[in-house]
Amino acid sequence: MSDASPPWRAWLTTDTPQSRLQARLGRAWTGWRTFRRNRLAMAGLLIVLALVVVAALAPLLAPHHPYEQDLANRLLAPGPGHWLGTDSFGRDILSRLLYGARLTLMIVALVAVTAPVVGLLIGTVAGYLGGWTDAALMRVTDIFLAFPKLILALAFVAALGPGIENAVIAIAITSWPPYARIARAETLTVRHADFISAARLQGASSLRIILGHIMPLCVASLVVRVTLDMAGVILTAAGLGFLGLGAQPPLPEWGAMIAAGRQNVLEQWWVAAMPGFAIFIVSLGFNLLGDGLRDVLDPKGD
Repeated sequence: MSDASPPWRAWLTTDTPQSRLQARLGRAWTGWRTFRRNRLAMAGLLIVLALVVVAALAPLLAPHHPYEQDLANRLLAPGPGHWLGTDSFGRDILSRLLYGARLTLMIVALVAVTAPVVGLLIGTVAGYLGGWTDAALMRVTDIFLAFPKLILALAFVAALGPGIENAVIAIAITSWPPYARIARAETLTVRHADFISAARLQGASSLRIILGHIMPLCVASLVVRVTLDMAGVILTAAGLGFLGLGAQPPLPEWGAMIAAGRQNVLEQWWVAAMPGFAIFIVSLGFNLLGDGLRDVLDPKGD
């Protein structure tokens, strides 16, 4: 029986790729092999994938409608018919958790496609141009970093008004400074590199150099930071919901569910404990996934 590798694997792992696509796919395959050897990272990936699947299939998985009230069965303990119990309005907690996964995933996705992009743009522009541009942009960044993220988010939500849309805006506004710092640091290490000088000598504009040469080099570091920050985003969103400044009733947001169950936390512990456990599991999943991605994407790693 031959021990030869399959042709596709040999094509991916060759030391002499014949095209840029083959080289990129080869790097992706090597990174995946490194990633899957990390059991904790794989567990984090499975948790995040489970969140996506649950959010997509919530109408099919939920045993009850998340807004359906049954006052005759309020505050029921976990058991058949209501596997995670019911809240003070008789609503099924499991169903509300499944639908709440949609809100959590929406918040994570919206913050992930806004804050890092803003931070990447500001950081690369500041690092490449330097001078007064760098000083001005970094002082604005320092002002945002001087305040705790949750406190700053509370201030913005208080100004914008309660609601899940305003909560997402507030979280995105307070999340971009760390990405700007990372992008600036990466830019400072490459802005005097030979390939940047060659592009400049060929007549490339500053905008083209930033967009085409510098930003792609910063993406790997930002991907790792974004993944690690998602746990903080989830906790901030839950904190705003707990205080009544995030998703408004009757939306099944996990932080708001904890707030609704805090009055019965000693007698009917499951009302607040179940959404708290969901927040814990999802936050842990993103942290484990981020650690695994850092091992794969960090060029300074072993």
